[in-house]
Amino acid sequence: MSAIRQASTTPLTLQRAQTDAILALLNLNSPVEPTITGKQGSGAKNTLPTGPPVWKILVLDQQTKDVLATVLRVQDIRDVGVTLHVYGYRQPYDAQLHSTRPPLPDVPAVYFVAPTLANIRRIAEDLQKSLYESFYLNFVEPLPRALLEELASSSAQDGTGESISQLLDQYLSFIAPSPSLFSLLPPPLAQPGTSRPEVPADPRSTYYILNSPSTSDQQVEEEIERVTSGLFSAVVTMGHVPYIRAPRGNAAEMIAKRLDTKIRDALLTASRSTSSSSNLFAQDSTGLSNLQRPLLSHGWTYQALVSDCLDMKLNRVVVTSNDQPKREYDLDSNDFFWQRNAANPFPQVAEEIDTELNKYKQDAAEITRSTGVSNVNDISQLDLSTNAAHLKTAITQLPELTARKATLDTHMNIASALLEHIKSRGLDELFSLEEAIGKQSVASILETLRAPRTDGAFNAIDKLRLVLVFYLSSPDNAISREDINELEKELKAAGADVSAFDYVRRTREISRMTISTSAVSGSQTPNLGSVAGQGGELLKGFSALGNRLAGRLEGGALENLISGVKNFLPTNKLLPVTRLVEALMDSSSASNQSLQETDDYIFLDPRALRHAHAGLPGAAGSSGTTKGRRMAFAEGMVFMVGGAGYVEYGNLEEWANRTGKRVTYGGTDIVDPGGFVQTLQELGKTTA
Repeated sequence: MSAIRQASTTPLTLQRAQTDAILALLNLNSPVEPTITGKQGSGAKNTLPTGPPVWKILVLDQQTKDVLATVLRVQDIRDVGVTLHVYGYRQPYDAQLHSTRPPLPDVPAVYFVAPTLANIRRIAEDLQKSLYESFYLNFVEPLPRALLEELASSSAQDGTGESISQLLDQYLSFIAPSPSLFSLLPPPLAQPGTSRPEVPADPRSTYYILNSPSTSDQQVEEEIERVTSGLFSAVVTMGHVPYIRAPRGNAAEMIAKRLDTKIRDALLTASRSTSSSSNLFAQDSTGLSNLQRPLLSHGWTYQALVSDCLDMKLNRVVVTSNDQPKREYDLDSNDFFWQRNAANPFPQVAEEIDTELNKYKQDAAEITRSTGVSNVNDISQLDLSTNAAHLKTAITQLPELTARKATLDTHMNIASALLEHIKSRGLDELFSLEEAIGKQSVASILETLRAPRTDGAFNAIDKLRLVLVFYLSSPDNAISREDINELEKELKAAGADVSAFDYVRRTREISRMTISTSAVSGSQTPNLGSVAGQGGELLKGFSALGNRLAGRLEGGALENLISGVKNFLPTNKLLPVTRLVEALMDSSSASNQSLQETDDYIFLDPRALRHAHAGLPGAAGSSGTTKGRRMAFAEGMVFMVGGAGYVEYGNLEEWANRTGKRVTYGGTDIVDPGGFVQTLQELGKTTA
């Protein structure tokens, strides 16, 4: 019934572990072997079935479709013998799963669905109709006993039990868009014919549910359980039994204790090898603590800008512009450029595009030189009798070159769209201000809000985000009521909804934080280089990109577009979550302030006897008045209750790479700044 996997001796990323598990599932839960592929020269490992594939049909619902779409392509599914996959889109219910499907009595079917009552009833109906030769039932998270009994009763009544070849819980209820980044699946939508008022048509975020006064105790309880189950799936997929640390007195502590219980229960019912080298840090990001994180800040890395400026979901980026039709691009694990540059500052990405284009040009020129054609597209016109050897070489290299060119075209188009946003919204200026936000005053912020710009004023949302970042980075009571009124007046004049500002202020007034926020703003100034010069090294990366993209916009408009964009790198500072992770994983390098915060965190060891640590400092149930347990870890998982963000992820990943740590970062969902502002606005109106 359970598909809890053995721990691997080879370190795997969460995304790779999930991909391997899904491919094994599609191979009728048979072992798969890793093979080294040379795609884009990445040396990535793919998994293939150990024997000839068994041809089969795959049945998905909306939730599991999202899981597969993030890590697998259609060709990957074909490679394991799936000839047809059936799924629904985000509608009131999964239309195709619950629609009439023709029988295929000679083909086995692999079901990979969420454990809902509607799905169980439809599976029972498919069994009764004998739609397929055999049924391999896989649930994205554990099937509740009541639903298992419902399926057992239906199959016994219809005499279809022998058609069920497998029934497994897969523990895969999360989405991994990057090797070390994940988020939980949203709750399933209400099914037709059912009454589920607690599941709205557009499910609210965890942050909203845990902070809204209109949320009932039952809804909070269900959300805590949902988050715990999703986090447990990620832990199981990684194959480690972690120590668990979490701050006290909030949702993170509740989730940590429930996770500890789930892991203990799993260890009692499964025999598995374990590793004690990992640490799970369940940080609470509800309430005011979440507002201090950089979810509102303007980022400057490639992935942060894509998340902020473009429509990005499940690694699919949608680019829209006034003069061109909507374009969609997939940024998956096979995209070598995205894997290498997602966390890099945007000016560096521009330089990398130029470097890769030059490399492509050289490789293409080598092929044309050796074959005697003027263009790689003319290789098909070669004389086979006199150019056999050259033709073989060209045919071998051409697919890789074609794929590489397509990838570079994708990122040139995305970079061009980002440049338009940077210029029109002044994102470089906003990022520069926020990097040195601790040195700003109310007067300087008001001056920024009022100052005219050659490309137009900052938009209302960006102004609101700047004010929120400034307010949250200021010490308590540092901003007078008159100053707040003046800031609100400017925001209203710009057309901003100040409900979010009202909510943040009320939350801060209630919380009366005791922890200094100076670490959020930092004390260093950004490395702007020769910004005033507007030339030379300042625009090195953008000029290179502009030369390549100039032909894509009429009249060389791109060169004019980038002419005022600042080329600077983010300061090398640790954001709050990174500081706390450093204190938990490498206390010898952490600051005293961070150690004081983490020493009071609860400590849970699922392998220890219950209450074994009850009297120890830092353990669950202890007073927490003395120093907590300090340990060193090489690997860790950081989970944010309330939402994860790309700016925070990039900062944590940079620290991990610099220190040699392996850190997986995730949250209840991945929040873009605009979406988080909207959530704050809704909370502001609810609590007004």
